[in-house]
Amino acid sequence: MSDRIPTVLTGRGARMALLAVVLCLPPFYLDAFWLRIGLFSMAAAIGAIGLALLTGTAGQLSLGHAFFLAVGAYGYTWLAGEPGPGLPTALAALLAVLLTGAAGGLFSPVAARVRGIYLGIATLALVFLGHHVLLTADGVTGGFNGRSVPPLNLGGFTFGADGPELTVLGVPFGAEERLWFLGLALFAVTWFTARGLLRGRPGRALAALRDSETAAAVMGVDVARHRSAAFVVSSMYAGLAGVLLALSFRRVVPDYFSLVLSVDYLAMIVIGGLGSAAGATAGAVFVTALPLLMARYADQLPLVAAPGSGDGSLGPTEAARYLYGAAIVLVLLYAPDGLHGLARRARDRVRRRRTRAPATDPAQTPPQPAAAARPKEHTP
Repeated sequence: MSDRIPTVLTGRGARMALLAVVLCLPPFYLDAFWLRIGLFSMAAAIGAIGLALLTGTAGQLSLGHAFFLAVGAYGYTWLAGEPGPGLPTALAALLAVLLTGAAGGLFSPVAARVRGIYLGIATLALVFLGHHVLLTADGVTGGFNGRSVPPLNLGGFTFGADGPELTVLGVPFGAEERLWFLGLALFAVTWFTARGLLRGRPGRALAALRDSETAAAVMGVDVARHRSAAFVVSSMYAGLAGVLLALSFRRVVPDYFSLVLSVDYLAMIVIGGLGSAAGATAGAVFVTALPLLMARYADQLPLVAAPGSGDGSLGPTEAARYLYGAAIVLVLLYAPDGLHGLARRARDRVRRRRTRAPATDPAQTPPQPAAAARPKEHTP
């Protein structure tokens, strides 16, 4: 046992521990703007990982991810708020995720029988239907103006600005600081759960379905059951992302959960790399942070106008969409496996250079002693 400790501390375990420590430091040093970017990125990464499981691993195209995000966000808001049952917020968050999984389960028979572009069109109907319901069901959703989101209370600790004042190491912890650690915990659970699914038998079965349903069926994979299960799991990931987004925004409005949001999530997994949790995370950070950064530094960027200028010039949101649209084209042309594939190839190249033996100079090579002459044997 003692022989294994140095290996664990200096290998992958040490890197993961160091990364966890680094990710816990931003609330002590960064202001609210950067913490909001991190929160939105973590929520987007959770939803993107779910979509990567569905589209990248199982090969099922979905344009309805925004619908399941809305179910999670509004489900939590209604279950925990007034009007509504007014349930404890922790229970409301859990039930919102389960409600999203149930919504995915209701649609899973369609996902089990339809594939390709036809499944994408079928899920597209969910976005338009959901947006109509959000606008018309005023008693539940608040209509066009949306609803305020109750802060999460877990074990007497409130993840919001309404809680008691809290100071940690001399740093006042407001809503963003508290939500940072909640989002980090939820993202860690999502990350390790997804990696376990991808590396286990379910992941291999879904990859077989993506490559060839006929071959997967011959190998004993229940095609319909696995396609349905992939849709349900992806929906639950989206529901969890919707809950975290609602807590981060503190108000949910119908216009946010539109078709544009579904397209953004597709852009995340394409840019990051299909079928990879790390790639989905990288794509989510890129697509989420880019418009926010461009909005903040619009006055310092060429050809980009400040938000709300109204002079007909290019706004930061539109500029960001042009940039990651160009990124999608470049990825499809030169790196089909996305940012994750680029990072993996760069890492492998560095490893090969480290393990490659240095070339020897013949002039510096000491002469080898000549082999002793073997005496000739006399034949009888």
